[in-house]
Amino acid sequence: MSWKQLPTNILSDQKNIWLFPAHLRHRSALLPALAVIGTTVALVIALDPIEGRYFRDSTTYLGFNRVVSGNNASIGMALVPISFYAAGLIRKDDKSKKTALLAGEAVADAELLTIVMKDIDRRLRPAVIGLHGNYSDTWFQSGGPWLRGQGSFPSGHTIAAASIATVVARRYGREHRWVPYVAYGLTGLVGFSRMTWSSHFLSDVFVGGVFGYSISRFVVLRQ
Repeated sequence: MSWKQLPTNILSDQKNIWLFPAHLRHRSALLPALAVIGTTVALVIALDPIEGRYFRDSTTYLGFNRVVSGNNASIGMALVPISFYAAGLIRKDDKSKKTALLAGEAVADAELLTIVMKDIDRRLRPAVIGLHGNYSDTWFQSGGPWLRGQGSFPSGHTIAAASIATVVARRYGREHRWVPYVAYGLTGLVGFSRMTWSSHFLSDVFVGGVFGYSISRFVVLRQ
């Protein structure tokens, strides 16, 4: 794994990601996929209209939102691979440098998928729905230019956080058992903040987490 290999790896990863439906003929892939689809549909129908309206109307999380803002979350996520790479250079640790590159690869893969999905589903964000609006009818309504990821589904912040967390957790979890708890705990915090900001529904966050984990583990790390 090196900087020169990164573009080639991302292209190969994208091929595997978009050809994944071909693997659904296998039971080992079909059952988890059906579980994710079923859970997502249930969240969209049963919980999204409730929690979407709740967070849209709530002022309880103003202090939390000031700390875990979208910009702060993005900066924090960027600092993780940067810190690993810097530590690798200083300590001459190839594992740290490779972890940083793998995390970057995973985020690139995840965000490319996210942009395409958002351009297709064009789901409204809770924040743009009026206080008395319809939180059940949100799909294919968001405007804006293409290739900008205007939709709400899935959460871009969550998929990036889960991608980074999975790379770190899988590579360091056996050496330090606390690493997965911290990594996935911070991912959960990012996902929750996207809901308290009314930037995303619960189903957006759930799918972002699932996709981020799956891309990192099965596509990038191939474990």
